[in-house]
Amino acid sequence: MNARTEPAPAGSDAIARPPLVRELLLVAGLFLVYKLGRQLATGHTGEAFHNAHRVWDLERAVHLPGEGAVQSLLLHDDGLVHIANTYYAAVHFPATAAFLVWLYLRRPAHYVWARRVLAAVTAAALVLHLLFPLAPPRMLAATGLVDTARAYGPSVYGSPATDSVSNQFAAMPSLHFGWALMVAVGLIVATRSRWRWLWLLHPLLTLLVIVGTANHYWLDAIVASALLGLALAAVLPQTSSGGTSISLRSPHRTVTTAGRAQGRLVPAPAQAPAEEHVLAGAGR
Repeated sequence: MNARTEPAPAGSDAIARPPLVRELLLVAGLFLVYKLGRQLATGHTGEAFHNAHRVWDLERAVHLPGEGAVQSLLLHDDGLVHIANTYYAAVHFPATAAFLVWLYLRRPAHYVWARRVLAAVTAAALVLHLLFPLAPPRMLAATGLVDTARAYGPSVYGSPATDSVSNQFAAMPSLHFGWALMVAVGLIVATRSRWRWLWLLHPLLTLLVIVGTANHYWLDAIVASALLGLALAAVLPQTSSGGTSISLRSPHRTVTTAGRAQGRLVPAPAQAPAEEHVLAGAGR
């Protein structure tokens, strides 16, 4: 008896992984440029606080919910505040790195466009950080919000006057939220589980954390979402035209997963089109 297996659908992850060394250099270079850009944006204290007042007034003018409503929920329990601060400090980079590593190993085609989107969002955010320095709500007395990291710990920031590692006036857009939303979108697209939509809990929790800890305004997350949407719109058509069709509606099977259901091969159609190449194997 002969058995035949169909090739993976066009645009699946059945492509060669990008060279690992090149990818490591690209990611490291992006990180260094981001850090350098943050340093270039320092020294704009007056402008950052002026912009903070403008953002705060705009949110009130358009009737966005107050950030204080989220923070008041956290302040009911010291342990909950500590968990939120820890989430803000410890989840952002590791979760994004784990996402990229998993895609690289298991979904290389999805890895390529996801890395491009993250790079585009980060680059656009860096430009906005330079053009629109913004003090976070924890620094703005008008908000009446508590700097939960300083009050309850742990904190990733030192005093703004002496902090030489990070630019604390780079609140808009929130890359914490932008990256978290991209992680959720990427995993929803690249996986087939009926539970994959639960990945949206990651950006949802991130949103509540960044607002509740007074590190970001609602508008910071809104702008990050808009940048992500633009990056997806710009990158995905290029990816598709390059021979890898990616849909945000439905994930693709891969060579390693297609036909693996029930531990058997998926039978080919009775009459495959002439242009399809069917792999033949002996099943004796």
